[in-house]
Amino acid sequence: MSDTPLYIKVHGDDNVAIIVNAPGLAEGTEFPCGLILREFVPQGHKVALADLTEGEPIRRYGEVIGLAARAIARGSWIEESLVTLPNAPALASLPLATNVPPAQPPLDGYTFEGFRNPDGSVGTKNLLGISMSVQCVAGVLDVAVERIKKELLPRYPNVDDVVAIGHAYGCGVAINAPEAVVPIRTLQNLARNPNLGGQVMVVGLGCEKLQPERLLPAGTAGETSIMTLQDERHVGFGAMVATIMEMAEKRLEELNNRKRVTCPASDLVVGMQCGGSDAFSGVTANPAVGFASDLLVRAGATVMFSEVTEVRDAIHLLTPRAIDEEVGRALVREMDWYDRYLSAGRTDRSANPSPGNKKGGLANVVEKALGSIAKSGSSPIVGVLSPGERAERKGLIYAATPASDFVCGTLQLASGCTMEVFTTGRGTPYGLAMVPVIKVATRTALAERWHDLIDVDAGRIATGHASIEDIGWEIFRLILDVASGRKTTWADHWGLRNALTLFNPAPVT
Repeated sequence: MSDTPLYIKVHGDDNVAIIVNAPGLAEGTEFPCGLILREFVPQGHKVALADLTEGEPIRRYGEVIGLAARAIARGSWIEESLVTLPNAPALASLPLATNVPPAQPPLDGYTFEGFRNPDGSVGTKNLLGISMSVQCVAGVLDVAVERIKKELLPRYPNVDDVVAIGHAYGCGVAINAPEAVVPIRTLQNLARNPNLGGQVMVVGLGCEKLQPERLLPAGTAGETSIMTLQDERHVGFGAMVATIMEMAEKRLEELNNRKRVTCPASDLVVGMQCGGSDAFSGVTANPAVGFASDLLVRAGATVMFSEVTEVRDAIHLLTPRAIDEEVGRALVREMDWYDRYLSAGRTDRSANPSPGNKKGGLANVVEKALGSIAKSGSSPIVGVLSPGERAERKGLIYAATPASDFVCGTLQLASGCTMEVFTTGRGTPYGLAMVPVIKVATRTALAERWHDLIDVDAGRIATGHASIEDIGWEIFRLILDVASGRKTTWADHWGLRNALTLFNPAPVT
């Protein structure tokens, strides 16, 4: 990185900027514009570009991220305690579909090599997925999956892997509570992910509240798709494992017939997510991912962005982009539902961000949200999904999820994503077994230090070595290569697999 002191000011109205240089800049540092630092300011943290009075709005991204807790002199470090959290945008008065972006020119001719399924969906992997109806069977299923991988999988070279759809649900829960629909439809739709090729298989115990039949798609034969451990024909542990392996082998035979074929980019379903965010997220990685999102939408693909608490404080910038008022109202519905969910738990949006986010320069959830929504690019929002619902249309979709990486990832899988793009500033080895995860670093220092975990370095944008468009095209092309099996993400290279984590807002009994 250059020794020249650098800061990034996002919008002409901003009265703060973030420091680019690592690990920060010392007191007395003078910028070409004449700004002089009054104290050390860490990398990614905010410096005041003007004198601020107590209570004066602090602006970043052209938006108010907070109010000055006391008078702040030009050149001072604006650390977290100096930023008072403002009120969230009122949901009742949001503009709906008032500034719908015009359609961009179609992006034709881009293809990838995927696995086409009988229902028309296309996978980027060829996996055997084995679902379970209750956590009680997890130990048995783990043993069976290990044996399937060791003894059966080598005989079926066209199958990439065997994945257990594990979870901590199924019994001891209020199965008929209204909000139980969320974990149940999530499990139903996880088994329908295109990367599993339609070969649904469920292992149950027998006495659980969530009966295995409820996890099967309509028209699926239960007698050939469900294995129950309490079935009296299973005499001993060995018999249970043998039955699971027998059912699995029949599906491996079918999956082994799947071959990659050339498919248009419009068959992709890509989830955009962030974790371990920092103040660079909203100016490097997330805008580049947003540019790639626009390219995917122009190519006819489905793109979903998520994380309610990291959207809520920027919702006033999203509802005008809704394709129509119905979609705008759906966005408001999901924000309102989550406001009430947090209130019932006697907490609010201030529980986000994390300590690591703050160390990376994010003062509060407002600043985090304004950077987070950059992943959505500039396309119109054509649909909204409640947690665990499956995407059924093309274009940019808001899929409502908690901000937790693992819960968000699980819900995006249920919504049908076959690829994830994940931005990070602080760093995370996050990965999913069911889909490839492309990791994009917000800072070059992270990309260099984690050279065998990060797939794309978007930190080059901050130093002027690349543009948002350059990195956006790089991500877009990498998506096509990874979806085709031509390139492997670092997460898949090392076999990094985070556990599936259901979102269950219903009571546990």
